[in-house]
Amino acid sequence: MSLKTSYLGLELEHPLVASASPLSYSLEGIRQLEDGGASAVVMHSLFEEQIEQEGKVLDHFLHYGTFSHFEALDYFPEPEQFNLGSEDYVELVRSAKAAVDIPVIPSLNGITDHGWLRYAKYLEDAGADALELNLYHLVTDPELSATEIEERYLHILGSVRESIKIPVAVKVGPYFSSFAHMAKLFAKQGANGLVLFNRFYQPDFDLETLDVKANLVLSNSHDLRLPLTWIAILYGRVPVDFALTSGVHSHFDVLKGLMAGASVTMMASEPLRNGVARFREIQDALIQWMDDHDYDSVTQMKGSMSQLNVANPEAFERANYMKVLQSWRQDPTGVLSR
Repeated sequence: MSLKTSYLGLELEHPLVASASPLSYSLEGIRQLEDGGASAVVMHSLFEEQIEQEGKVLDHFLHYGTFSHFEALDYFPEPEQFNLGSEDYVELVRSAKAAVDIPVIPSLNGITDHGWLRYAKYLEDAGADALELNLYHLVTDPELSATEIEERYLHILGSVRESIKIPVAVKVGPYFSSFAHMAKLFAKQGANGLVLFNRFYQPDFDLETLDVKANLVLSNSHDLRLPLTWIAILYGRVPVDFALTSGVHSHFDVLKGLMAGASVTMMASEPLRNGVARFREIQDALIQWMDDHDYDSVTQMKGSMSQLNVANPEAFERANYMKVLQSWRQDPTGVLSR
């Protein structure tokens, strides 16, 4: 039996990948993910805001008092000769590549085409096997049109694609008017993979202090449905590798993702909640299920339940919406039944 799969041109021992999370904040954490059974690790994101803020702080202290004395003009070297704090992230990639045998995929998170994009090349030079470009952006400006946002995303991807040779996966949210078309444009712009989907973390209100507070809620298996649906729809139609992230907590979730057409399924909430050993436990359960159902390989099941391959492709579209609504009936007693 073979669990081997290919993602972004990387040959992986199985389709269980560690997605970006605090588990990859340190070299020890990355080692633990490998020991726990992850076939690859996507590192926590390096944010555009981090890079830009570090540059502003450094620039301030380099130029503070510059004109207080005529010799001060030549006292400090130019800012580009300094290593910013974000170099620690690049160094972590370099150290991880030397310490583990599984692929290491750093994550860059930003929404403009400013100087942070140069870090794509730094990460490639540090030995990254691929790059995940995380386009996390909740658009709140009513003056920005959907077209402008989409063009910005494609421009960022194009800039990164031109600067590096390693594979690039794009991680996005589902909030596009025509996600299928946008996925096709990402592929045309050079994306090797799509990671579906980014979770938008909504804040909560504290009614006593009247504060808006950050509120992290870990995923559950119900969150699998949205990325599962879109991967099943796009598989075989958009020429990229698909990674399913959000909602992967059991071997059943992994199986569903593979049958939809995902090359890999990514986990963060499950190992955060129950430990990194969950990678190996789910892998063992996956092997047992495949043995019980006479599957010889992951490749055999990949895309078998995509829209292209199921007997009833309409189930993924409007007909399914109608069917779901009609699946609930009210009996004469007024009680809803299914």
